[in-house]
Amino acid sequence: MKDQKPLIKLSKKKLPRHIGIIMDGNGRWALARKKPRYKGHVEGLEAAKRIAARAAQIGLKYVSVYAFSTENWKRAAEEVSYLMFLVNKHLKKEYKFYKKNSIRIVHSGNLQQLPKNVIKTITDTMKQTQHFDGLVLNIALAYGGRDEIIRAVGRCHEQKSRPPISEKELTAYLDQPELPDMDLLIRTGGEQRIS
Repeated sequence: MKDQKPLIKLSKKKLPRHIGIIMDGNGRWALARKKPRYKGHVEGLEAAKRIAARAAQIGLKYVSVYAFSTENWKRAAEEVSYLMFLVNKHLKKEYKFYKKNSIRIVHSGNLQQLPKNVIKTITDTMKQTQHFDGLVLNIALAYGGRDEIIRAVGRCHEQKSRPPISEKELTAYLDQPELPDMDLLIRTGGEQRIS
């Protein structure tokens, strides 16, 4: 992606710190265009890449993309397998893109639910990009809000003998405690719901 002029002038002081994007509707997008569902997932990943590039260019600090929720495991096995293949392939081939744009990759979600090759690729990508100081791109794979809270409480319980647990203590055990709360949440695909 070549450097593009912004469509509008943005004040860096007025930019949100953290934008979340629920990547939804890729399959419906493809079917509406009489294409196979997988083409929608490919296009969704390309759209996420364009968003990351533009976010880095305008100086956003944090973007979270909800790419695969804990509920998505209920999809057809072939679709889930293809999505894992696609994410794995994309992360492996995009290091130059992350370096050029100084994008640091982090992950939210239950890493242990993912296939071993995807775990390795995510872990490797986080290590390779950990020193980049531009945009932090949080990729939520195998993520669910309730699941994160349950895992955080479990980790907190392992370290602390008994309740009460303060909000500050619990926050320290979230998947990415250093990320600020989101200022803006966007759901693609036309649905008007959070989950």
